[in-house]
Amino acid sequence: MRFSAFDFDVVTSPPPDDRGDTAVTTPLHPLRVLSTLGVMGALEAQQTALERGLGTTLAVAFAPTKVLLDRLDAGETPDVVILTAEAIAALDHQGRLAPGSAPLAGSLVGIAQAPGGARPDIGSAAALVATLRAARSIAYSGAGASGLFFAALIERLGIAAEINAKATIIPQGLTGALVARGETQYAIQQISELKLVDGIDIIGPLPADTQTPTIFSAAPLAGTAQADTAAALIRLLTGPEMVAAFARAGLEPIG
Repeated sequence: MRFSAFDFDVVTSPPPDDRGDTAVTTPLHPLRVLSTLGVMGALEAQQTALERGLGTTLAVAFAPTKVLLDRLDAGETPDVVILTAEAIAALDHQGRLAPGSAPLAGSLVGIAQAPGGARPDIGSAAALVATLRAARSIAYSGAGASGLFFAALIERLGIAAEINAKATIIPQGLTGALVARGETQYAIQQISELKLVDGIDIIGPLPADTQTPTIFSAAPLAGTAQADTAAALIRLLTGPEMVAAFARAGLEPIG
C-alpha cells in the first residue's frame, strides 16, 4: 500500500489465526502504538509477523513526532511510542515512560524528484545550495523531524528566505506525493518516507557535512496495562527480522 501526502493515521488489520508457539498471553485490547512516519514502511511490511509473535493485534497511528507529542500532551495514552531519540529522552525525563526503551534505526534526510530527469549535484554543501537555488519549487514538512531539520539547515546556509519563497510546506505527511502529482520539482524528507511514495526518483541523501542521522527509538508508556506485551513488542522491534525490514525500508538498523 502507498500513501498520499496526508494519509498518516493507519490502524492495522487483525492477525492471522495461526499465532505459533511464541505468542504471549492475549490481552483484552489491541496494543496501541503511536509511531513516527519514519518507520512506517518497515512496520507495515512486518505487521503480520509482529502480530503473530505478540498473539494480539496492533493499533498503530502514524504521524510526525511533533504531532504525536501534541497528542500525548492532550492526554492520549498508547502503550508504546516510536519517536525520535530526542523525544524519547524528553518523555523519559518527564517520567512518562516505563523502563525498556530501545533504539531501532537511523535515518538520513534525502531529496527526490520526478523520474527521468537529470540528477542534480547534491554531493557537497555548496552543490546543494546551488541545486536548491536553481529549483523551481520544493516541498518539505512543517511538523516532521526532516522538515524541522531542513528549515534549520537552510537558515544555517543563509538561503532560508530565498528557498521558503518557492517552497510548499505541508503540515504533515509525505512530501514525495507532491512530486508524484507534479506539484513540486523536489521533495525533502527522510529517505525511508520518500520510499513510501511511488512515481518518484530518490536522488540520494543530503551531503554528509550538512546532516546528522535521526535516530528512532521505541519505549513503553508508564502505567500501561499491557506492560508485558509492550515489552514483547520492543523485543521484536529489535530482532533480526526487523533489522532486515528497516534496511529494506531505507533505514540504518541499530539492532
